[in-house]
Amino acid sequence: MAKILKWLLPLVAVLITAASCGPKAKAPKVLVLYYSQSANTKAVAEEFASRLGADIEEILPVEPYSGTYQDVVERSRRERELEILPKVQPISSDIAAYDIIFLGYPVWFGTYALPVASLLSDIDLSGKKVVPFCTFGSGGLSTSSKDLAAKFPDAEILPGYGVRAARIAAAPKEIDRFLKAGGFIEGEYTPLDDFPAPHAVSQDEAAIFDAAVGNYPMIHAKATDASARTIPGGTEYLFTAVDLPRESLPQQPGRQFKVYVNALDGQAPEFTQVVR
Repeated sequence: MAKILKWLLPLVAVLITAASCGPKAKAPKVLVLYYSQSANTKAVAEEFASRLGADIEEILPVEPYSGTYQDVVERSRRERELEILPKVQPISSDIAAYDIIFLGYPVWFGTYALPVASLLSDIDLSGKKVVPFCTFGSGGLSTSSKDLAAKFPDAEILPGYGVRAARIAAAPKEIDRFLKAGGFIEGEYTPLDDFPAPHAVSQDEAAIFDAAVGNYPMIHAKATDASARTIPGGTEYLFTAVDLPRESLPQQPGRQFKVYVNALDGQAPEFTQVVR
């Protein structure tokens, strides 16, 4: 019996090792698909593709949006009012071959830009994991993500990433953390605590809010409630704000919305996004 055990135990060890070193699960195939009217969304898309080692493709309108910022706004406004989707060039990527789609776009009128809407009318993201990412003037990640979920109820719309165009330089560091926190890439990161319950805004907090939004013409509001948490390098605030009256928009006063503000050590406060 001892002789049998002498050769049987090493064999069992080999079999256990072989089982534990069996075929690894197939890595998901990832596509970064994006539209960029300016260079901002393109820069974010390329950062995602580089970090993920993913394929990347740009959505290209047949008739590019050109001219001044106001020209682009007026064209997109007219197309929205007339329910016209701009024609886009066919993409070469086979959507069916990918497990995860990182979908990027600038936010226009609170949601994904019309060239993206046009492409989404021709492709099916059902059964896919979709990670939205966007660039914006003040916000739109939340509303555009909801629109994606409504468009593709059988897709899994994962938490997304958004960055103000004014903060595009912060994107690489934020994207690194976003991908690590989401489990898309390996690496250490500091998990953030949840925001505590809000409280009535203090005088100092009101000053931080005013400094963060004061130079942005689309926000004319005061903070009513605040909540704060520690982030690497400083403090992040979540303010509840209410619109103040102004002559050009008399119907707006009293509307509440959320504003996220970063107050990093040695830097002026800046808002990172608005959620209406």
